[in-house]
Amino acid sequence: MHAHGFQRFVPLLAVFGSVIALGIGTSWAKQWLFPLVGAQGTTAVRVGLSAVLMLLLWRPWRWHLSRTDARAIALYGVALGGMNLMFYMSLRTLPFGLAVAIEFSGPLAVAIWSSRRAVDFIWVGLAIAGLAMLLPLGLSASALDPVGLLFALAAAVCWALYIVFGKRAGHLHAGHTVSLGLLMAAIVVVPVGIAHAGAALLTPNVLLIGLAVAAVSSAIPISLEMMALKRLPKETFGIMISMEPAVAALLAWVLLGEHLNLVQWLAIGCIVAASMGSALTARRPVVSPAELPMVA
Repeated sequence: MHAHGFQRFVPLLAVFGSVIALGIGTSWAKQWLFPLVGAQGTTAVRVGLSAVLMLLLWRPWRWHLSRTDARAIALYGVALGGMNLMFYMSLRTLPFGLAVAIEFSGPLAVAIWSSRRAVDFIWVGLAIAGLAMLLPLGLSASALDPVGLLFALAAAVCWALYIVFGKRAGHLHAGHTVSLGLLMAAIVVVPVGIAHAGAALLTPNVLLIGLAVAAVSSAIPISLEMMALKRLPKETFGIMISMEPAVAALLAWVLLGEHLNLVQWLAIGCIVAASMGSALTARRPVVSPAELPMVA
């Protein structure tokens, strides 16, 4: 009985572990890779090595791919690459927790748009309140860098597109979609990284740190979330994933020494509450592994 009770918590622990791994991986990237190869080089190393890891793990050439599915995966991969690049560009000047919170407005917008019920106005209101506290709209004394904010909002748009295109490829095997999607993302972002950092990307130090970041922020979270998705109701999964901005802010405080003020913590709280509320009241199909958050 005791063992059975613990079994019920395993998928919840898997999602929590995934959120923490994502946060630790990104903190490492910002702390160790940014000074060596910049945000563009960091994106190239992380996405490029993640693609290699996932291709070796899933070997997608084993499955047949139709032209329609190839187009869907290509668009999904471009959105994934753009999302990662925009997110890391925002991290140059924004605290990690706030960048994640702003980026969460993308999937939140998709969830609310696909539901469109009266209760969703509550979540829209909470999300807008959170964003208003962070964006320099004249409603807040935001001292955040406007360019960084634009990059974070661009990452949110890319994440929304990534979910839309991920749904189109949702009928394919998850490993097939994710591995080929990451390959396409690498084709998009690696040239940008090479243009910025050049041969520095191939130094042993950068490759070793990059491999650790790719494993901790991509391979481990994706594997844990795919396991959890089989055993968790979509609402529970959505609520657990919604903790990501708060966990990111806490990890950034511990690992990077990034301190947020009370208004910024309130903003994160509003966006997390909006995301949790949206997940709790949603009427939509089970989350596809192709929609998992592969950023941060």
